[in-house]
Amino acid sequence: MSEGTGNDSRKSKSNRNRKHNSNRNHNNSPKRYGTTAKKVLMEKNLKQIEEMNRKAENRFTAKQKPLAFPDNMEEAKHFSFNWIVSPVALKEEAIMANEVIRKGEFGWLDDERVEEIAQIVKKHEMSLDQALSLRSALLQQKTVYGHGRLQSRSKALARLYKEGVSIVDLSKRFDFPPMNIFRIVLGELKWSKSKIKECLRTPSKLPKRERKEFEEAEAADRVSNVDQSEVQVKADKFEDILSDWFEDQGVKLRRQPEMVREQSAQHGRPVATPDILFLDHVEINGNPVAWIDAKHFYGADVKFQRKKMAAQMTRYINEWGSGAVVYRHGFSANLFMPGCTLLDASPLDLSGLSPEGS
Repeated sequence: MSEGTGNDSRKSKSNRNRKHNSNRNHNNSPKRYGTTAKKVLMEKNLKQIEEMNRKAENRFTAKQKPLAFPDNMEEAKHFSFNWIVSPVALKEEAIMANEVIRKGEFGWLDDERVEEIAQIVKKHEMSLDQALSLRSALLQQKTVYGHGRLQSRSKALARLYKEGVSIVDLSKRFDFPPMNIFRIVLGELKWSKSKIKECLRTPSKLPKRERKEFEEAEAADRVSNVDQSEVQVKADKFEDILSDWFEDQGVKLRRQPEMVREQSAQHGRPVATPDILFLDHVEINGNPVAWIDAKHFYGADVKFQRKKMAAQMTRYINEWGSGAVVYRHGFSANLFMPGCTLLDASPLDLSGLSPEGS
């Protein structure tokens, strides 16, 4: 009896050890890059996609007129476009994701670092602009998902700041965006949120050291910096080029600024304002497209970016049905959002846009 119990005990211990080693090996294995496989998501959302397509196809005959449709609409015409796209293979994106991110590197890249990345992309099926845009997406995700860790170190960061360590040095040491560290430190120094916001908008109001730290942090941070005006100007220009292209094909449409003004007057705020709302039946690559949103970046298979995008597109889908997203720098072959046809800028003349920065 006792001998059998001893054998059972040893077997149980051996099984536990094997399970522990198995879990340890599994945890140490490299994590797969990217989100859920596109094929899986397509199969999972098949019925939902069919409903979205029907909504887009029937929007002109719906009993309740959709948002932003004019009172006296001309009869909708039918347009069909074959839009050739060249998505980036997930394995290529995964390789470049490891190359474009370094600890403590949140700012605009210097020429030497850009050239280094340029030499790497030559060996892969991605362009330099795509790689740099992928970097932006990864930095955004890193910033958002790392905010909790940043807050947990707020007191330590403030102590080091008081001892004379600069914000940029803290960023390099702890791997958080400089401007986020700056905001956290000011909060620990008992600055109110309103005071922080006001001073960041008007840096001249900052004390001497804080003004110097702000200028250096802002220059070293392309993710959380205050001034995003240049990025917005390029995005607006891209939207205009896309809208002009469809109008040149004879398609009737409404543009975002027009809808923003109208909805703000009617509802007190913009409710749903894609960059383009079609007033004709438009089909692209066999899919009904009721609206289009233009994105002046690369459509990366990065969880944070995809989740943020899907939430935005859902508002448009709920109102008009299926639509499309046009990415300035192309998109990942594994990127998928139900009800969204993904396109790149291949048919467009982008000569009016200045080269993308790093």
